[in-house]
Amino acid sequence: MCGILVIAVGYGLALVLMGSAWGLMVVGMVTSSGVGLAYGAMPALIMGSVPLSETAAANGFNTLMRSLGTSIGAAVIGVVLSQMTVTMGDHTVTSENGFRTGLLAGCGVALVAAVIAAAIPAARRVEADADADATQEQAAVKA
Repeated sequence: MCGILVIAVGYGLALVLMGSAWGLMVVGMVTSSGVGLAYGAMPALIMGSVPLSETAAANGFNTLMRSLGTSIGAAVIGVVLSQMTVTMGDHTVTSENGFRTGLLAGCGVALVAAVIAAAIPAARRVEADADADATQEQAAVKA
């Protein structure tokens, strides 16, 4: 959840800092840090929430959902940017409001993802592993 919130903060910063090259660099660093945190934590979160026999399937599903999310997100932002344009001479370019709308959409999706991540059940397997370890230790002491 920390990674997702860092991403949301990065998109929020972009609304303020998008007027300068150094501001965009800071935004890129913040959002990329959030992506690294979130994507690094996802496999552990998933494996801790599913039975041991289902970890491969759960990680495969995670990869599929990331691919779908990336594709759908790119399509939605592409539509937003292509519809919010201004004409400058003979050229049509995306307006600043188009970029702001895309950034707000990214920030909103990140906040929704944080709420969803908060609803993921706590790691049950860790408790089960601890119980199994305690049982094995008791058996070893009796032997």
